[in-house]
Order: sequence, then C-alpha cells, then structure tokens
Amino acid sequence: MKTMKLMLALTVAAMATASCGSNQQEADTAGQKNPKMLVLYYSQLGNTKAVAEEIAKKTGADIEAIEAVKPYDGDFDATIARCMQEREEGTAVEINPVKANVADYDIIFVGAPVWFGVFAPPMLTYLTQVDLSGKKVVPFCTFGSGGLESSTADLMAKQPKAEILPGYGVRQARMEAMPKEVDQFLKAGGFIEGEYTPLSDFPEQHEVSKEESAIFDAAVDGYPMIHAKAKTVASRDIPEGTEYLFTAVDLPREKNSKMPPAGEMQVYVTVTNGATPVFTKVIR
Repeated sequence: MKTMKLMLALTVAAMATASCGSNQQEADTAGQKNPKMLVLYYSQLGNTKAVAEEIAKKTGADIEAIEAVKPYDGDFDATIARCMQEREEGTAVEINPVKANVADYDIIFVGAPVWFGVFAPPMLTYLTQVDLSGKKVVPFCTFGSGGLESSTADLMAKQPKAEILPGYGVRQARMEAMPKEVDQFLKAGGFIEGEYTPLSDFPEQHEVSKEESAIFDAAVDGYPMIHAKAKTVASRDIPEGTEYLFTAVDLPREKNSKMPPAGEMQVYVTVTNGATPVFTKVIR
C-alpha cells in the first residue's frame, strides 16, 4: 500500500505539472536559450527505440542507443529468467561504452522498457555509471501494463542531484497512439513549440455504476495480468473522448506464479470516438 501511495503521489505531481503547472515548466524550459538535448535509450524489441526516435525527430536532439555486451535474445521467458537470476545475484549487466558526453547537454531524455517495475538492466547499469547532477532529465518508457511512476522513483533515487521532469510512458499494445501522445507531451513540457490541450484534474471518485463497470471490464478483457473488479471511478474529458481513473481490487485467482500479488490498483482507461475502451496504465 505504501508503494502504491508513492506511485500515486508521483502521478498526481506529474499531472499537476502537465496541467496547472505546465505553463511554468514550459517557461523554465524555454528560458534556456536553445538548450542542447540528448536522447539515450535501451530497446530490446524496438518499441522504446520508436519512442526515442520520435522524441529525437521532433526536438532535433542527438540520439544514442545503450547496448548490452551480452544482448538479451528477445524471448520473453528466457529474458525473464535471466533478469531474475541477475537480480538475485546482484549482477550488473555490462554495457558497451556510451559515446555521448552528458556534460555537453542541458536536457537528457532517458528511456527503456520496464522490467520488474523499473528500467531494464542495461539502462540501470548506465544510470549507476553516469553523473547527471544539474541536468534536466526526462524519463520515458514502454511497458506491458505500467511502470512510469516506479521507474521515475528509481531514477530519482539513482540521480538525486538531477532535476527529474515528468515523463512519458506507453503500453506496448498502444504504440499506434504514441506519435500523437509524444507530440502533446513535448509541447506540454515546452520542449517544442505548438498548441496542446492541458488536462483537468480528476474529480473525487464515486462508486462505479453498471455502465462504468462494463467499461472497465471491456478495457482489461483478455489481459492476463489483470483479474480485478472496479470499485470506484472518476472521469475527465480528453481530446476526442473520456479518460477514466478506476480503483479496482484483485479477484480471487488460482495460484499462478506469473500473477502479481493480490491487492488494490489504479487503472487508467480511455474511450475515444466511441471505440472499444482500452487501459493505458496500471499502478499497483
């Protein structure tokens, strides 16, 4: 519960910056005359690479990939098994030297897929080798169900003297929405010029209605890691639709080592243009 409260606090802070505080962040970023930007990323299957390239294309930032000396082979089960073994043994993944000198940059975007709630090991290795003190650092990530908040918290712990700005995360199942979302994210943060739509805060949650419960069920249907029932919800208008913030609780399940521990969770769901509801992230 304490972990989820921390994640929610980070989410609220990020939303506040992206809405009421976005003008201040934009002013701060714009206040740096022609800030030099760098995008550093690790990608296994190409999703995080696509986000990194979209950021670099829109901002004109330099870009470089972080590579493991011994690459993960891309197989899900093998990757999980290797990552678990490395975590248990406390083994840091060796990476190839990074050519970019972070001292030359004002703003650094760092991104990776989320594994076990934090950045994938090659990025974690890099973050223990580099000093980002005094830099504006923008996290981004791809994930199966969530992890931006926990990755951001871990980044803050590893780089306490850096200024960690609100980040961007996208589910691997929603990559088609990524280019438009990245565009809005970069504009809201003042990294590029252009109009964007600031979001209002969610109102206080209320008990879900039958219709709202059906929206939740449709959004998580078919996703094996979520077996839950919505309890309360709040909603707000977004461009072309509605976004819901559900509080849900895990339902009893058969023993399954791949399922997360039972408990309460926050699930973000969007419904756009009458389309089928889709969840965008989960915070446990």
